[in-house]
Amino acid sequence: MGLLGEILLLPLAPVRGVLWTVDTVLTEAERQRAGEIHRELAELENALLAGDIGETEFDRLEDALLDELTELNRGAPVPDSPHWQGDRQ
Repeated sequence: MGLLGEILLLPLAPVRGVLWTVDTVLTEAERQRAGEIHRELAELENALLAGDIGETEFDRLEDALLDELTELNRGAPVPDSPHWQGDRQ
C-alpha cells in the first residue's frame, strides 16, 4: 500500500496504538504468570519432599498448575486460580 495506504490509515493511528499497548500489557502479564506458575510448582515439590502434603494432593495441585500453564502457552483465557477445575469432573 505504501505512502497512500499510510495516509489513508493515519486516522486509525490512535486505535492501533491502543491495540499495541493492550497487546504488550497482556503479553507481559502472561509472562509474569508463567513465572509464578513455575515458582508455585517448585514450592509444591518442596512441600511434597518436606512431607507437608501427600502424593494425591500434590498430583491434584500439580495437574491444575500444569493445565493452567498449558492454556497460558496456547494463548487461551486462563482462570484466576491455579486450583480452578473448569469443566472437569
